[in-house]
Amino acid sequence: MASPAVELEVGKRSVRISNPDRVYFPESGATKLDLVNYYLSVGDGIVRALRERPCMMHRFPKGLAGDKVHQKRVPNGAPPWLETVRVTFPRYNRTADELCVTELAHVAWAVQMSTVEFHPWNSRRADVERPDEWRIDLDPMPDCPFDRVRRVAGVVKEVLEDLGAVGWPKTSGGHGLHVYVRIRPDHGFKDVRRAALAFAREVERRAPEDVTTTWWRKDRDPTKLFVDYNQNARDHTIASAYSVRGNHQATVSTPISWDEVATVDPHKFTIFTVPKRFAELGDLHAGIDDAVFALDQLLDWAERDEREGLTEPEE
Repeated sequence: MASPAVELEVGKRSVRISNPDRVYFPESGATKLDLVNYYLSVGDGIVRALRERPCMMHRFPKGLAGDKVHQKRVPNGAPPWLETVRVTFPRYNRTADELCVTELAHVAWAVQMSTVEFHPWNSRRADVERPDEWRIDLDPMPDCPFDRVRRVAGVVKEVLEDLGAVGWPKTSGGHGLHVYVRIRPDHGFKDVRRAALAFAREVERRAPEDVTTTWWRKDRDPTKLFVDYNQNARDHTIASAYSVRGNHQATVSTPISWDEVATVDPHKFTIFTVPKRFAELGDLHAGIDDAVFALDQLLDWAERDEREGLTEPEE
């Protein structure tokens, strides 16, 4: 029998949570209401990470014991105060009105709709075709140890500093790390991806024993780390800062300081531990919007690489 619904006051909104006792994470017994309360506890952080961005929802209507649904479109029947942004998919000649978070109640509503993971675009509603966020995804191959991820993160920081850019690291909630850089929305997705590839190649030059930029997964050394520049392609998304991941441990993609990279254990960041950390440290990405970088030098690097015959793989 379903448990009675509860009404939560979230800011100026009332959000109804149905089946609050439904177990979403069988390993720990964490429920739908536990998930809602987690997101409320990191409210400023999750809203900052999602604000004004088209956002795909990874839904688990039956909890992790059931199937995952990748949902782009906000379903019919959403409350009138929910905000959306229309995006186009030229390949399929379709459009979708995606969730566009501007307040915490929007996040709570999405969790009521069984969303576990939030996957925002790297552009905002004002111009969805011009990204304002460059994402560096440090993606370890199957036999790549986490110590290698740590070393490569140090090289990433070094190259960013050489460029005069500020990187904001976070755990992925899985086996890797992400580093975000706020950029001026001066370029389309293709150029942002070119810049990201030029950066990845520079990291590979400085750490050739640790890094690969080989495009096809089957051709990559399984012990190396892939700097996944393709996460900057149009309509490619990764879990946001403070997003829970759809795994049985309920891990969280968690902002960290550069000093923490050397010792961090990503698996210790879960819906049970991150609220206390957030209460003590606040949002470690709070300054990201104040550190804006222009891609000009990276695009110069991309042109240099292209002149030297290094081609850009297709998306």
